[in-house]
Amino acid sequence: MITTGACFAWAAHAEAAIEEPNCPHCDTMSVRTLRRRIALILCNSSTHCPPEPQRKKPWLQELTMLTPSSALKGAIQLGITHTVGSLSQKAERDVLMQDFYVVESIFFPSEGSNLTPAHHHGDFRFKTYAPIAFRYFRELFGIRPDDYLYSLCNDPLIELSNPGASGSIFYVTSDDEFIIKTVQHKEAEFLQKLLPGYFMNLNQNKRTLLPKFYGLYCVQAGGKNIRIVVMNNLLPRSVPMHLKYDLKGSTCKRRASPKEREKSVPTYKDLDFIQDMPEGIQLEPDNYNALCKTIQRDCLLLQSFKIMDYSLLVGIHNTDQASRERSGAVEGGGSEGAVTPDHRRPQAQKALYSTAMESIQGEAKGKGTLETEDQWGGIPARNSKGERILIYIGIIDILQSYRFIKKIEHSWKALVHDGDTVSVHHPGFYAERFQRFMCSTVFKKTLKSSPSKKSRSGCSSVVRRHPMGSSASAPSGQTVADARLMYRTHLSQTDSEGESGE
Repeated sequence: MITTGACFAWAAHAEAAIEEPNCPHCDTMSVRTLRRRIALILCNSSTHCPPEPQRKKPWLQELTMLTPSSALKGAIQLGITHTVGSLSQKAERDVLMQDFYVVESIFFPSEGSNLTPAHHHGDFRFKTYAPIAFRYFRELFGIRPDDYLYSLCNDPLIELSNPGASGSIFYVTSDDEFIIKTVQHKEAEFLQKLLPGYFMNLNQNKRTLLPKFYGLYCVQAGGKNIRIVVMNNLLPRSVPMHLKYDLKGSTCKRRASPKEREKSVPTYKDLDFIQDMPEGIQLEPDNYNALCKTIQRDCLLLQSFKIMDYSLLVGIHNTDQASRERSGAVEGGGSEGAVTPDHRRPQAQKALYSTAMESIQGEAKGKGTLETEDQWGGIPARNSKGERILIYIGIIDILQSYRFIKKIEHSWKALVHDGDTVSVHHPGFYAERFQRFMCSTVFKKTLKSSPSKKSRSGCSSVVRRHPMGSSASAPSGQTVADARLMYRTHLSQTDSEGESGE
């Protein structure tokens, strides 16, 4: 048993040690660095030890010291413009295994060169990882090179003010199409290793909630590297999200912090969802089966790569509440045509299979004008009050593998808390718990109130337009304890329902 005094002594000794950098040749962790990290895990996990002071992550500190945000955004746009333009001159061909490991580099001096324009962002080098492979991914999602360039480089990138717990910086394109996220060296390296399996999975199954990766790049300046990944945008800014959840299937300390709750649209967590929505989100049977089957497939793939600690990001747009808000705005003298906070309708997305509905159906819709909320790409559902909602979902943070540090973290937290409830766990258990929680606690299949309704729904092709009323809600006496009990139900029932939806 590790006493409080031993924990303090070990942590103090590790803090006093000078942290050595990783070996430049093999990139392995030094003994002192490993000892320090283990000590911090022990100290932070113990209920007797004072919490570690909040410090800015070293890699993020280096990023902010490197260059102002405007210079970084300008460097990203210059680099992507050059790499996509030069890639268009290469003949299209099949993707080969070596294409996943190619790294192209180009230097951008501020005065310009024969290959690069002059600029005012300072000298930097821009690296492009696996350009041929990512070109194939973009083509698979129906993204043309000119659309990709227009979205990323035509207008200034918008920095999101809510970076999240990872400390990463997020940028979104002005048309809401793409997200640019800064990643650590280990995450970028892990993504490179995932690419062959990612390639195989996309060819076999386009029905996935996993992130759609469109490019991996690196800006090198001042001796520092800033690695970025371009992905699909799950939560378009033009659709107001009334609720937002980051769900892992864990109940250990999974509540939004007081600081997070002060935000206009906080990102709540698992225990918040169980308390606020004990009856879950009601889905039509076809959508429920398709969603659970998609989650099952994605978790199986993530488990095969030993990936854990991922989350399901859920954004909820309350259609009925939005209608009431618009009516109130009109009565109060607001603009009659106001649909969203920026007074414009969401634009049709350029990428195929990118909306939540396409992700679970595996079918790409036509690219047209989105006239009604039913066409905004969200999955239609109902809450416990019977209100119509659209949900926008996707699995995020998949670049966390079950490495040695994660094993140590889980082992210690399992001693302090219930080992089955902590977020860090081995990939197999994590995947099973994740599926169980999503398909029994978060999402529920709509119950039909009468045989006549059931027979009508069985022969109708527009089931989602049937009114669901109070029959969609669970019994009024259901409590948080009931939700926790349902969370423990076995996955076999969900699997059988998912198979029937194929």
